[in-house]
Amino acid sequence: MKVISGIYKGRNILGHDIDGTRPTMDRVKESLFATIQNYIEDSIVLDLFSGSGNLAIESLSEGSKYAYAIDNNRKAITTIEKNKTTIGIDNLKSINLDYKKALSYFKDENIKFDIIFLDPPYKTNYIEESIKLITEYNLLNESGIIVAESSDIDKIIYPDNLEVVKSKKYGDKWVVILK
Repeated sequence: MKVISGIYKGRNILGHDIDGTRPTMDRVKESLFATIQNYIEDSIVLDLFSGSGNLAIESLSEGSKYAYAIDNNRKAITTIEKNKTTIGIDNLKSINLDYKKALSYFKDENIKFDIIFLDPPYKTNYIEESIKLITEYNLLNESGIIVAESSDIDKIIYPDNLEVVKSKKYGDKWVVILK
């Protein structure tokens, strides 16, 4: 995996081999970031099921102000820290927590986001549960977006106060952008 554009363009990202993760492929990432380009500059980003930190790192490379990479897999957090060091990133915080505890932490710390990436393990209801908590805790800024990725479009469940900005299928996965 590589950073596809921005200040870290071409830099390698470790983590394609972390058990239980599916890194977002470069062609999907390129299309996704072209779609959300207008939201990135100076944004605060949450990569909730982060794996290698791929999406958080790409966001920072393209102009985000700060990113949080959350994963409950210790190996994923170790990989994110290695990527931070290797690439030379100082505005990325990795946190080893379950997604529910992480969202509660952000509520308690009064941290809100402009972009939230949700790419949880497939065949779970984590997207629906995450969006419920994000909404309940008011973690998304007024003009913020949620980027949800799943193999099943029916797993991307969200409340009526969010609307689909874009929905696209890439091979066997769906990416839905909510605002």
